[in-house]
Amino acid sequence: MLMPKILLLISSMFISIGVAAQPFDDFKKLEFRTAHDTLPYRLLYPENPVESTTYPLILFLHGSGERGSDNEQNLKYITDLFLNANNRNQFPAYVVVPQCPEGKRWAPEDWYTKPQTPASTVISLVDSLILHNTIDSNRVYVIGLSMGGFGTWYLLTRFPQKFAAGVPICGGGDWNQAETIRHIPVWVFHGKKDTVVLPEQSRKMVAALKKAGSKPKYTEYRKVGHDSWKPAFAEPQLLLWLFSQGRPEKF
Repeated sequence: MLMPKILLLISSMFISIGVAAQPFDDFKKLEFRTAHDTLPYRLLYPENPVESTTYPLILFLHGSGERGSDNEQNLKYITDLFLNANNRNQFPAYVVVPQCPEGKRWAPEDWYTKPQTPASTVISLVDSLILHNTIDSNRVYVIGLSMGGFGTWYLLTRFPQKFAAGVPICGGGDWNQAETIRHIPVWVFHGKKDTVVLPEQSRKMVAALKKAGSKPKYTEYRKVGHDSWKPAFAEPQLLLWLFSQGRPEKF
């Protein structure tokens, strides 16, 4: 007599799991290949796109804990933000989420050398997406957390003509290059109690940008540690601010 109930419970569990997992399929699982590299990535398309309309592209760079080749962990912290029904409706966009291989970083140790993989592959991927999709090349944004926060600063400083805005979260950059990106709007986030990447990293970048004549936004969460992306992604004005930015006409 217990068996039907057990089977029903198991069936219900599988149904619930299937329903919960289904939205993640909206991020298409893909690979980008070059002559020297293969980069797994996920791509979210605008929901209900309008013909002859172009959309922003958001590049998201994950942290060190999500490195690998499974093309799954790179989505770990962002699905609530980008798969939120209201956000998808109000802020339609392409969202590309590459996965950094184990043992590598988005930003190299020497930021002044020629860009190498995987960063160079990421830029080639962005260029390819712009070429083959209805993407507004003047509204390409980059967001990154932790290792991806460093990667965000790196890509902004190495490719300042590419991005309309950046959101570096609990990362750090080379403040000597602030002049290079003074034209790019940034909203910087950090936790005051962060002991993994000290908030001084973000503070110095913000100070250097202000000295260069820029007007960066900076939010430092007083009671937050390294996981400052959680409150950052919950900021009600984040996407509204991001989508209001456009690349300067001189580029």
